[in-house]
Amino acid sequence: SDSLRLHNLCLCLAVAALCLMVASATAEKKLSKHAATLADNSANLAFNLYQNMAKEKNLENILISPVVVASSLGLVALGGKSSTASQVKEVLSASKVQDEHLHAGLAELLTEVSNSTARNVTWKISNRLYGPSSVTFADDFVKNSKKHYKVEHSKINFRDKRSAINSINEWASKSTDGKLPEITKDMEKTDGAMIFNAMFFKTHWDEKFHHKMVDNRGFMVSRSFTVSVPMMHRTGLYKFHEDTENKLFVLEMPLAHKMSSMVFIMPYHLEPLERLEKLLTRKQVDAWLSKLEEKAVAVSLPKVSLEVSHNLQKHLGQLGLTEAVDKNKADLSNISGKKDLYLSNVFHASALEWDIEGNPFDASIFGTEKLQNPKLFYADHPFIFMVKDNKTKSILFIGRLVRPKGDKMRDEL
Repeated sequence: SDSLRLHNLCLCLAVAALCLMVASATAEKKLSKHAATLADNSANLAFNLYQNMAKEKNLENILISPVVVASSLGLVALGGKSSTASQVKEVLSASKVQDEHLHAGLAELLTEVSNSTARNVTWKISNRLYGPSSVTFADDFVKNSKKHYKVEHSKINFRDKRSAINSINEWASKSTDGKLPEITKDMEKTDGAMIFNAMFFKTHWDEKFHHKMVDNRGFMVSRSFTVSVPMMHRTGLYKFHEDTENKLFVLEMPLAHKMSSMVFIMPYHLEPLERLEKLLTRKQVDAWLSKLEEKAVAVSLPKVSLEVSHNLQKHLGQLGLTEAVDKNKADLSNISGKKDLYLSNVFHASALEWDIEGNPFDASIFGTEKLQNPKLFYADHPFIFMVKDNKTKSILFIGRLVRPKGDKMRDEL
């Protein structure tokens, strides 16, 4: 009987050990040190790039994915030599990071945040590097850029510009299931290496909106211009902060699995976003986020599909990437084995959708004291938004909605 007891004990221990193994395998896999550093750096890049773009006249909606921009910069570092490559690291505030850690870290970060199954969001990312038809891509570069940045490579002949641009737009449309029909109508510099990001991101709320709570309302683009948009409404418990000094609201709405969330920053009333954008630093955003408190909030949000395409070449140049974008100075000889390329375009295009879809909501709190006297968050005028990742602390998207799609409403007296 002793041997039976011993046998059972061993069996229990074996089962316990197995359970531990399974538990540790399914436990959160932490980001490596380098990926965490790059996640942090890409969040700083987000604000610098946004600030730089916000200065541009006649630009309405802005939509950039800092982690995808960072990985495009990684691609430039991979193709670059000497100061052309080290400049990229400066823009990423990663001068001290060794090359192999830079590429592995950026690859790990991107793989982590774009894992749609774990995060229950739809996020398709396609990257392509186009070179002029005269270029020969070096095997090593092709292999490593596929490995780290999942980049496709293509030669393109711009002698027939119209058909070249059409084929780029067709690629973008196909890789986003038609959500991004057009990246660009025209291109000035067609004689260099060109990076294209084409993305489709669709949120899945942690608590969905009720399908019947959608109606058409006016969204005020400016004092004299209002468009009609479908507006969705729901009251729930959300993290909320009212900054009375700066006259603005901050609202955080978790996305499914709560691994990421959308943050909205909106002035009290219709105004140009310039004042708000002057406040928009990483430090200030962190301060707002630290003041969020769970409250009952009645949220009204436009049901939006945004398609935005930016050529970031100039903006990255202004942030310090001066060599790669300069025909006379660029050394991108890792791409082709000779100094025959510069970075002539970086097209960064995304389609972003948020609508009513999400997980079922907890109906038990309706009619309770918890939802009494809700704060109002009525988004009928321009605001800034972010999709922030809670695990990696990176920013998946940052942007502003100034003009949603919709018909101009006639002015009512």
